[in-house]
This record gives sequence, C-alpha cells and structure tokens, in this order.
Amino acid sequence: MPNKRPTREDVAREAGTSVAVVTYTVNNGPRPVAPHTRARVLAAIKKLGYQPNRAARALAMGKTGTYGLILPNITNPFISEIAHAVQARVHHEGYTLLLGDSADDPARERRFLEQFFAHQVDGIFYMGTTEKLAFDLLSHSPVRVVVFEDSRLDGRFPSVQIDEALAVQQLAEHLQGHGHEHIAMMTGPGGIWNSHLRLRGWCQATGYDADSALVTWQAYSRFAGYQWLMDAHERGALPTALITGNERQAVGVLAACADLGMRVPEDMAIVAVNGSSHSGFTVPSLTSIRQPLDAMANQAFALLHDPDLAHDTQAHVFDFDIVTGQSCGCISMDAPSRHAIASWRTHDSGRLDSVAGL
Repeated sequence: MPNKRPTREDVAREAGTSVAVVTYTVNNGPRPVAPHTRARVLAAIKKLGYQPNRAARALAMGKTGTYGLILPNITNPFISEIAHAVQARVHHEGYTLLLGDSADDPARERRFLEQFFAHQVDGIFYMGTTEKLAFDLLSHSPVRVVVFEDSRLDGRFPSVQIDEALAVQQLAEHLQGHGHEHIAMMTGPGGIWNSHLRLRGWCQATGYDADSALVTWQAYSRFAGYQWLMDAHERGALPTALITGNERQAVGVLAACADLGMRVPEDMAIVAVNGSSHSGFTVPSLTSIRQPLDAMANQAFALLHDPDLAHDTQAHVFDFDIVTGQSCGCISMDAPSRHAIASWRTHDSGRLDSVAGL
C-alpha cells in the first residue's frame, strides 16, 4: 500500500505550529511569519517531503505561478536563446514556464494562446510568427502579455526589442569601414514587418533605394541563403559584401561559399542580424548583431509580474552589440577567437553553450 502523502497538518505538527502559519509560509502571505518560525516550517516541509497543492494555492492567491512563452521556431539558435533566457529568469523566481513552439504556423500560435488562457497562466511572453499578433484573442483576456519584437503594437502591449533598422545601419557602416561600397542586403520575406525595418536601415546607410538590384527578399532560412548564393554565383552577380537578415541565412550563404570554393571575407564579406553563440563556430566565425537577451528577459518578466508595471505599454528598446568574427575581415584567419565570440556575455561557455539566461 503506498505511503500517505504528507499534509499541511503533518507539517504543522512537525514544526510545532498551526496549519495557518504553514499556509502563510507556503503562500508567502497574506500574514507575515517570523523568520525562526518560517525556518522551522521549511525544515519540516523538506523532512516530510510535503508538496503544496498548486490548484488550491492558485485558488487562494488568484495566481497559478505559471507563465507561457510563445516562439515561432525553437530550432533557430537565436530563438532558442530567447527561450533559455526567459526560462532562466522564470525559474530563478520560483515559477513554471510553459513553452509553445508555433513552428512558424499562425494557426498553431493561436491554439497555444488559447491553451495558455485555459491553464490560467499569470502572463505570456509572446514572439509572433509575423507582426500580425492575435489581438482579437488577447484583447478579451485579462492575462498580461509582453512582446519580444517590434510588432507595430500601437500602444496595446509592452514590448522588449532592439532598433533593428539601426542595427542594420551600423552593420552597413561597419562594412563601409572595411572599404566596401556596394553592399548587398538579404532581408526577410516581404510580408513580415521586421524585413522592412532591416531594409530601412540598409537604405539609410547606403543611400540606395529599396528597389535596388542589391536587395533580395528571402525566407529566414539556411536553404534560402544557400540557394541565393548559388544562383548569384551562376549569374556572375556576386557582391563584395552582404548583410543577411538573420543568422540562419548567413549560415546558408557560408555553406554555399564553402561548396563553391569562395573565400570569406576575401571574395565576399558577410555579416548578420541577430546572431547567437552559434556564430562563433561557423567557418569563418560570423560577425553579427547580438541582443542582450538576459536583460531583455528580466525586463519582460518584470512587466508581467510587477503590479506597478501593470499598465505599462511602452516599447522598451535595448542597446545591442556588433560581435566581430572573421567573416567581415576584422579578425585574422590565423588567429580565430571562437571562444570569445561564442561566449559573449556568458559566464561559463564550457559548461553552458549559450549567451543568455545566466
């Protein structure tokens, strides 16, 4: 016969206190508990292996201690590092995180939102498949939401983001500093807002129009980057420098360069928006824009959790860094700095192969 699960009454007897005091200790209120009494209760909980009834606790406090995270594609290293940073922050605060990977499917994204609402999550971290977020669902729910991108929110929800137009502008200026005058821009699909933001930054830096032959609109994928380089090589229309809209496109371009025997950066310099720790281990190492994901996750959690920020609908814009690798010509091919690139802002990259969430 299985052992009986310990109850709050058992904890109270073990700690020599009342059930009410055990409840106040477990729920962190509503009444204060003296430090020495709290220590006795926690010791009793540990000794007996007591597990609070989460449903009862949620009913009593009006909170479930659970948050939801919706992301477009967890296989993308940049997206997975966002997940890692958010998970680390939520776990540090003692809460639970539910993950919804929409797999770039808006319908699946909406189902995750509905499921999170049904689970009565306390808040949702939301990165949409496109900028067309499910406002019809969100506006009818009391659940707090913070968005991880520039999604043309019109003041409806707070967001954490970088200025992506400025990021691309600075990448272009960085390449200009290497002497490049005709810099190509591979942005994302035309139906996604951030594709236009990135193109805007390129136009500002280069002086070219958006309909320039140097611009290509591609899926944010490795295959799209690979195929574009193959086609451009066949046409004899290769630029001397290229900015890609994300790291995955750049990885595809680098693979095509390797297959064609092209040298990077000598034959073509390559830089990318939104790199990850993966950028340190491409060949050559990739120069990329890096977002401060740990700081952004901290701000996003505060926006969901702190009652003083309940009515905040601002866009919280963070600074970013250009982390230089070999692909732009900054670092000698004879002296790669893979550890420094991959472990940007990471305390122990040998133990944890990520740049976020510590």
